[in-house]
Amino acid sequence: MGRTTGRGASSSSISSLILILASIAHAFYIPGYSIKSYKDDENIPLLVNKLFSDNSELQYAYYDLPFVCPPSGHTHNGSKYASGHSVALNLGEVLRGDRIKNSDIEVNMLQDVECQYLCDRVVDRWQIRWARDLIDDGYVAEWILDNLPGATSFVTVDRSKKYYSAGFKLGYKDFDPATGQPQYFMNNHYTIVVRWRKAPGKAGDRGGKVVVAFEVYPKSLNAGQRNETGCPLDVEADHKPMQLYIPPVATPDLRKQYPDSSYIPASGIDMNDGATMSIPYTYSVYFRESEDIEWDHRWDLYFSDQAETTFTHWLAIVNSIIISGILGTVCIVIWGRTMQGDVKGRGDGVLEEARLKAKKRPEKRKSSGLLEKLGETTAEDELSEDEVMEDLTGWKLLHADVFRAPRYGGLLAPLAGSGIQIVFVVAGLLLLSTFGVLNPSWRGGFVSVGVFLYVAAGLGSGYLSARVYKTFGGQSPQKNTVMTALLFPGLSFAFIFVLNMFTWAQASSTALPFSTLLGLVCLWLLIQVPLVHIGANYGYHRSPVWEHPTRTSSIPRQVPPQQWYTRNPFTLPLLAGLVPFAVLFIELLFVFKSLYLDKSSYYYVFGFLSIISGLLAITVAETVLISTYILLSSENHHWWWQSFLVGGASGWWIFVYSSWYYMTKLHIEGFVSSLLFFSYSALACTVYTLATGSIGFLTAYAFVRRIYGGVKVD
Repeated sequence: MGRTTGRGASSSSISSLILILASIAHAFYIPGYSIKSYKDDENIPLLVNKLFSDNSELQYAYYDLPFVCPPSGHTHNGSKYASGHSVALNLGEVLRGDRIKNSDIEVNMLQDVECQYLCDRVVDRWQIRWARDLIDDGYVAEWILDNLPGATSFVTVDRSKKYYSAGFKLGYKDFDPATGQPQYFMNNHYTIVVRWRKAPGKAGDRGGKVVVAFEVYPKSLNAGQRNETGCPLDVEADHKPMQLYIPPVATPDLRKQYPDSSYIPASGIDMNDGATMSIPYTYSVYFRESEDIEWDHRWDLYFSDQAETTFTHWLAIVNSIIISGILGTVCIVIWGRTMQGDVKGRGDGVLEEARLKAKKRPEKRKSSGLLEKLGETTAEDELSEDEVMEDLTGWKLLHADVFRAPRYGGLLAPLAGSGIQIVFVVAGLLLLSTFGVLNPSWRGGFVSVGVFLYVAAGLGSGYLSARVYKTFGGQSPQKNTVMTALLFPGLSFAFIFVLNMFTWAQASSTALPFSTLLGLVCLWLLIQVPLVHIGANYGYHRSPVWEHPTRTSSIPRQVPPQQWYTRNPFTLPLLAGLVPFAVLFIELLFVFKSLYLDKSSYYYVFGFLSIISGLLAITVAETVLISTYILLSSENHHWWWQSFLVGGASGWWIFVYSSWYYMTKLHIEGFVSSLLFFSYSALACTVYTLATGSIGFLTAYAFVRRIYGGVKVD
């Protein structure tokens, strides 16, 4: 009986594991495998998401807008959920401002709809003003069908290629030819084109069809003459556009001032006079078969406008290889000099040996007087005392101080641990993106996986921080653990919370819901903090301290006068930081363009970015090695913080570059949008600085240990 129960429990565990793995497998999309096919007349849910703009950092949920059709709450034929039902979102989708809901637009496979009425939306002056502001800022709406964003279709100048831009315009702005005043028009009719083809495999043999493209063509149609259903009598005919305009009710003085003009300044209009206008909304649906688009390549059209930049990506890689190669040559020269020439004078007893040689040399010279008369010399006599002392200058004189614990080492250790945690996250994201696991079809997957990796990497963060802290001779491991677990995540969370208050005030979907903030706090305090404690406990109590090859004296050696570039602790890092920035700046053009200039496109060349990131890490290590050697050669033993600062200094130049990009390339307006841009840019550069700073710190530590004793870092 007991055996049966054990087998049953085992089977139950295996079944649970299979279910978990199956749910994970369906949690994301891998191109070519997660195919959804539809039969004739089967409903294809059309979802509405949000509005976004290249000129603003604020986003708005589609159904939060007062001038679009609100959800009716009706259920479509074959649909599980009524319109307005919120679709379950992953953490990444919430963090990126998605607010996806079912819509009232009914799309059934192969059912063309010439015109379908949605609603008449009554709006007042304030709502029209908001719509005008959004149109002015170039906002576009995002709809989703079969996981594809509704696309605006474009063709190249020579009409040889077609490409997509996610989203479609909310409306457009024009100018009255008579008065020159701006006029705003709302797109209130949507022509939906769904391109399909036969499903691959057995599903296609059973009549299944797959969606390979989703295009939306918005149009502005005046209320005009309409039939009993609410649709225009002829959708394809030329109609006057739907202008967002309510005739002003002006005072007699304004009528006298503008007797021959319909334009009256907004200052002369009572915005609360109760005047309204009605905007009718309709849509059409057409299905078109497209055999030239494969299902597993249906996202290519969203990327085709970036295909011409491949040469530039390769140029960035060649630029990085050249810079890294030059630095590598310098490092080889330094390494050869230290290991073959300078290295013969290292050790704790180097000064004592030099003094003994200096004392013995006169005796040897006396004993060899007869040889000198005969014109013969020994090999030792060829070395003068000045030459012996010359071997003892520079970095060799620091053997008793080079491993002296730095000031504020209790801060450096947590920063190094946090940096390695970020390095792990970046490496994991780039690897998964390069192999196609993370891609645009898994909406929010990049951010969700990044958060998961960051939490899991707390184990390594605590371990490294504890070992560095123990090496510095720290006696309060609990304090170091708390700082590692709370310092950077806590400051980041407080920073984001303050910014969130500004976006809350703007009623933007960019603002994180309170439940999401609470969930992030739980991930941080209930999962990451314990992992940091586990790693720190193992690193401090169960791992041996890193033994240094030389003993540290009790009295610190005085640092001699320094050159201008080593006199100030920030001068050398800032100068050295330009080198890694030179490796990265070409690829930054594409990253910034995707993030800020063209949010409707997707950055997809993660293979190139992975190569650039690898070369960047090598360049940072080489730069830190050279700068550390320069510092030690000037008899300055304060290299701990310098190595970290040199490694992360390029983050400052990236922030400077982003500021230049804001002033010259972007058209962001408004205090909140500008605040979000600079705040998140600063946070991103801080993350970058921690990662590259930790790489520099570990590189310098390994280099110093090697030249002073040949001991390999544990």
